[in-house]
Amino acid sequence: MKTQVAIVGAGPAGLLLGHLLRAAGIDCIIVERQTQAYVESRIRAGVLETVTTDLLHRLGIDKGLNASGLLEEGFNLADGAHTIRIDITALTGKHVTVYGQTEVTRDLIAAAPARGLEIVWEAGAVTLDDLTGSPSVGYTRDGVAHRIEADFIAGCDGFHGPSRKAVPFDQGRHYEREYPFGWLGILADVPPCHPELIYSNSDDGFALASMRSPTRSRYYIQVPLSERLEDWPEDRLWDELERRFAPLASRPVVRGPAIEMSIAPLRSFVSESMRHGRLFLAGDAAHIVPPTGAKGLNLAASDVAYLSDALIAFYSAGDETGLNAYPARALARIWKAERFSWSLTKLMHRFPEDGPFERRMQMAELDYLAGSRAMQTAIAENYVGLPL
Repeated sequence: MKTQVAIVGAGPAGLLLGHLLRAAGIDCIIVERQTQAYVESRIRAGVLETVTTDLLHRLGIDKGLNASGLLEEGFNLADGAHTIRIDITALTGKHVTVYGQTEVTRDLIAAAPARGLEIVWEAGAVTLDDLTGSPSVGYTRDGVAHRIEADFIAGCDGFHGPSRKAVPFDQGRHYEREYPFGWLGILADVPPCHPELIYSNSDDGFALASMRSPTRSRYYIQVPLSERLEDWPEDRLWDELERRFAPLASRPVVRGPAIEMSIAPLRSFVSESMRHGRLFLAGDAAHIVPPTGAKGLNLAASDVAYLSDALIAFYSAGDETGLNAYPARALARIWKAERFSWSLTKLMHRFPEDGPFERRMQMAELDYLAGSRAMQTAIAENYVGLPL
């Protein structure tokens, strides 16, 4: 097969890029190693910046977003006993939208056939070849070998995919921070305990109360990396959530059977090698942020906004300026989002190496934040998303 742009990975980054290119009349094919059912069932984040929602509106893939997205004008930081509301709309004139990444992915997949966006599911043994010459993507399906020849390859297949590994390690700099804890999360069809998100740092560690809809809640607590899911029966987790949020929330924590429970480790990662020949990386293939700042999906969206603009300029006018500038443009925004996510993670979590002094510093910063409009504005600007 031949196409103009071969996209590896059918997550939000690859799907958004594919739709943006097809809207401009550019041929592309997405290759995904998992099944469609698996991709559509993955539970991920749900706070969308206007950068992300603007792309969905621009593409006209916004029926679900318009019907079910929850506009949030603020969120809350807490010290375990008191909440500090960050009024993001009053401070920035913007808002965020709560709409699950799972729903975004399903919407993009459902819209693909009518827009001529081909997705190859269950592609095994994916390889990326001749990236500095005539690039191609090889894969197997049902025991048959296939190859897609392309002008460019977009690697949108995450940290563990073949795209990141296809870039020579010594070509650029790589930065990583692994955190000594994870998030234990539960998703349940119960009404949220508060109308806005609450990020809480108590003596027991971090906890988050969030929602996916008025009838579906998502909760997390910080746990050591040594913890296992079998150590946390549902009743134990609900007991802990009730204890932590009773002093903070406007309503009681309502219990219900778990739709999903998981423990996710936290990591910060940036590869400054976002291009190798005719391969371009986007999304988690190039960077990972801890979920504290809700930046993962939104950074993927800004990456593909930059990359699609560059590819459209190349095919419409033969202009390679955008392609050459893509890594620098994307990284400027990536590092600012990494800084925000790192700083909020440091402020709201208990690190095992920290002692009473570090705890006092956290409390002092939260106390200062409660009375400083300037500091609240800085947090609000980063939370709603910096401009492209």
